[in-house]
Amino acid sequence: MSEVTVKQLAAAVGASADRLLQQMRDAGLPQQDEDEPVTDQERQRLLEFLNHRKEAQGSAPSRITLKRTSVTTLKTGQGRGGGRTIQVQSKRRRTYVKATPRTEAEPDASTAAPPQVGQVELEAERIRQQELARKSAEEDVRRLAARKAEEQAEKEQERERERAREAEVEAKRREEELQKQAEASQRAEQTKTEEQSVTEAAARAQAEAQAQERGGKRAKDRTKERERTKESGFGARRRGELSMKRRSPRMRRRAPSRISVETRGGEFERPQDAVQREVELGEAIQVGELARRMSVKAGEVIKTLMDMGVMATINQTLDQDTASLLVEEMGHRVKLVVADEVEHEHEESLRIEGNVEPRSPVVTVMGHVDHGKTSLLDYIRNSRIVAGEAGGITQHIGAYRVSTEHGDISFLDTPGHAAFTAMRARGAKSTDIVILVVAGDDGVMPQTVEAVQHAKAAGVPIIVAINKMDLEGVDPARIKNELVALEVIPEELGGDTQFIEVSAQTGQGVDNLLESINLQAELLELRAARDVPGRGIVVESRLDRGRGPVATMLVQNGVLRRGDVLIAGERFGRVRLMLNERGDPVSEAGPSVPVELLGLNGTPEAGDDFSVVADERRARELAELRATRSQEQRLAKQQAAKIENLFANLGEGEKRVLKLVLKADVRGSLEAITQACAELGNDEVAVNLLGTGVGGITESDATLAMTYGAAIFGFNVRADTKAKSVIEREGIDLRYYSVIYELLDDIRMILQDMLAPEVREEIVGTAEVRDVFRSPRFGQVAGCMVVDGSVARNKKIRVLRDNVVIFEGELESLRRFKDDVSEVRNGLECGIGVRNYNDVRVGDRIEVFESREVARAL
Repeated sequence: MSEVTVKQLAAAVGASADRLLQQMRDAGLPQQDEDEPVTDQERQRLLEFLNHRKEAQGSAPSRITLKRTSVTTLKTGQGRGGGRTIQVQSKRRRTYVKATPRTEAEPDASTAAPPQVGQVELEAERIRQQELARKSAEEDVRRLAARKAEEQAEKEQERERERAREAEVEAKRREEELQKQAEASQRAEQTKTEEQSVTEAAARAQAEAQAQERGGKRAKDRTKERERTKESGFGARRRGELSMKRRSPRMRRRAPSRISVETRGGEFERPQDAVQREVELGEAIQVGELARRMSVKAGEVIKTLMDMGVMATINQTLDQDTASLLVEEMGHRVKLVVADEVEHEHEESLRIEGNVEPRSPVVTVMGHVDHGKTSLLDYIRNSRIVAGEAGGITQHIGAYRVSTEHGDISFLDTPGHAAFTAMRARGAKSTDIVILVVAGDDGVMPQTVEAVQHAKAAGVPIIVAINKMDLEGVDPARIKNELVALEVIPEELGGDTQFIEVSAQTGQGVDNLLESINLQAELLELRAARDVPGRGIVVESRLDRGRGPVATMLVQNGVLRRGDVLIAGERFGRVRLMLNERGDPVSEAGPSVPVELLGLNGTPEAGDDFSVVADERRARELAELRATRSQEQRLAKQQAAKIENLFANLGEGEKRVLKLVLKADVRGSLEAITQACAELGNDEVAVNLLGTGVGGITESDATLAMTYGAAIFGFNVRADTKAKSVIEREGIDLRYYSVIYELLDDIRMILQDMLAPEVREEIVGTAEVRDVFRSPRFGQVAGCMVVDGSVARNKKIRVLRDNVVIFEGELESLRRFKDDVSEVRNGLECGIGVRNYNDVRVGDRIEVFESREVARAL
C-alpha cells in the first residue's frame, strides 16, 4: 500500500498544503502537519467527502469567472523637486467551465486522479493566493517607499536645522566681531576726543593770550581814531557836511573772534639716547633679516660690513661669528640661540646605557686597485663577487657578514681606484680592523700609501695581507721594507703589525689571516649594548627602480628592527624590509651586522649616521631641520664664492665650462665621480655638474640638459623611454659608463679639446741687410744676404736693429737678381721688399718665422 505525505499530495493536485489540511480536517481525518503520511483509504475518504459536499451544493454554477483589477503608480520627471505621479489601473478577466460528468463507471479510488475531483476549486484558490501574495508585496513596496521618503524628509530637515545652526553661529560671530570693532572704534574715538580736547584747551589759551595782546593795541588805535573823527566832524560841520558822531551798534566794528586751532597730534621728539636691542642670532642669518631685528635700514648694515672689510648684499647669509661682530659694532647686544634644539634632544635620547655584550669585529679590506682585495674576500665567502664587477674592479663599498670557524666577521670591501678616496676614508672610520692587501708582484702603490694614511688617521689597527704568493718571483721582504718606510712595522722587527702571506687563488694563509683577525678583536675587547635604540652608519645607498630607495646600513650599537622609525642624515622613514648579505629577509639586526633596508623617503648620503627615533613626527622634524641647515650652508658658500671671485675674474678671458648632468647607481660612486670632476680642469676650463643624482636618467634630467646645453653621463644607469625620446629629438650627447676611470678619461679628453691651442713660433731663417735701394714698383728694397736657414715669400718677418724688434709684418717681395723666387737659401743674396715699411737700414737683420698651433694637455 503506497503512502504519500500531505505536502506531496498538495503538489499533485495543485493546491496549497494549508488548504488541503483544512479540507482533511473537515473530512475528519487525523492529519495535522504537511509531513504526515496519507494512506489510500484516507484519500478515498477525502474524495467521497468532497463529492458529497459538491452534491450538496447543487446550485453551484458550472461556469466561474474571475476578475482582477490592479493599480500601479508611475512617477514621471526627475530632479530634486520630483515629478508627477500617475496611477495606472489594469483589469484582467478569466472564465473556468465545469467539466461534464462521466457516464462510465467510476474508476477505482486507488487509480483515480485527485486533480480531477476539485480542479476548478483548487485553481481558483491558487489564483486567490497569488493575488493575495501580490497585494502583500505591493503593500510592502509602498511601505518601504513611504519609509524611505520619511527618512529623506528627516535628513533634509536635519540638514536644514544644521544650516540654521551654522547660520546662527555665523551671525553670532559676526555680531561679536562688529561689537568688538565698535568698542575698539569707541575707545579710539574717546582717546582721540581726549587728545583733541587737551590740544584745543592749549590752543585756546594761546589764542586768548594773543587776542589780549592784539586787543590792547586795537584799544589804543580806536582812541586815536575817535580823536581824528571828532576833529574831522567839526570841520565837516563848518563845511556844511554831515558827520556821524555816534555810530549805531550795528555799525560798530566787530571785535575779532577767537581763533580755534586744532592739531591732530603732538610733535615728533627725537630720542635723546640710542636704543640698544637684544638681537637673537642662530648659526646663520641673512643681512636683510639681521637689519630687521636691529630695526635699522639694510643699507646701514651693508655700509658697516664694508667698513669691517666684508662685501655683502641684502640677501647674503652671514655666519654666527660675523653677525655677532656686526651687532656689537652697531651698539646692540647679542643673544646666541641654539637653532637645533630638536637635534640636541635627539642626542640626549640616544644616551641610554645598557648591558654591554661582546660583538663581532668589523673588518675593512683596503689596498691598491687589482691587488686582489675582492678575490680574497671571495675565497673567504666562497662566492664569485669579482665576476659581477664591471672591469673586474670594485665600484662601491660592499658589506658582508661571514660565518667562519673562528666566529662571525663583518667585512667591508672598499674600492682601490684613486677616485674612491672618500669611500676608503669612510671605510676606515666605520671599522675595527683594517686588512691592507698588498700584491706580492707589485708592492706598495699610491692607493696603498693612502690606505695606510686613512687607517692611521682613524686609529685602527692594520693587518697586512701579502697576496698573490702563488706567483713566482714574489719577494715579501721587499714589501715589508717598503711598508716600514710608511711606519708599518712588522712584529718580528718590534712593531705591532701582523704580516700574513696569503693567496686568493689557492687559499694559502687564509686560515692564519682569520686567526689574526680574531686575535686582534680579542685584544680590542669589542663590546656593544643590545637593549638600546639602534644606531650606526650608512655604508651605501642607491635608488632601485622597483623597490625605491635602498640603503646598506651597518648597525654599530643597539638592535634595528623591522617597523622602527629611523633618521639617516636628511632622510627618514619606517623600516619596511631588511635583507641580509644573501638577500634573505630578517626581522632584526644587532651590533656589527650589515643589512640592506627599504622604507626611507630618499637615498641618504654615504657616511651619514642613522639612529632610531621615537615616532615619525620627530623624525620628520629632524630631517627638515638638517635639510634647512644644509641648504643655508650651501647658499652661504655659494654667495661667499661669488663675492670673492667678483673682482678676481675682472680682466680675465671667458672660462670654458663643460656642463654635465651626472647620474649614478649608488651614492658612493656618485660622490667619487663628483670629487674627481672637481679636481679636473684649470684656470681656463672646468667641469660644471648641473645636476647629480642616484637612479635612472629621467625626462627631467634630459630637459635640464636640453635647457642649458649639457651632456648626460650615466654610470651603471640607463635612460627611460620618455628621456630617450627627448634626447633623440634634441640631439643631446648621452654616454653610458660602467668603469669609473673610463668616464674620467673621457671628461679629461673633452677638457683638453676645449683648451685654447698653444701658439708656437719657429724661426725659419735670418737675412742681413747689406744695402738699401729704391724700386719704382716696390718702393724701398733691402739687399740682403741670407746668413741662417732660408727666406720664403709671404711669411711673417721681424726687423731687428741692434737686436731690438722695431717692426713686425709680412714679406711682400723676394727676388734674386731680376727673377721673382719663392725661397732663398743660406749663403745667397736676395732683394727683400717689406710690406708697409720704408725705414730699413744697412746693418738691420730681417728674421723670418712661422706660427703653428699645438694642442695643450691638462
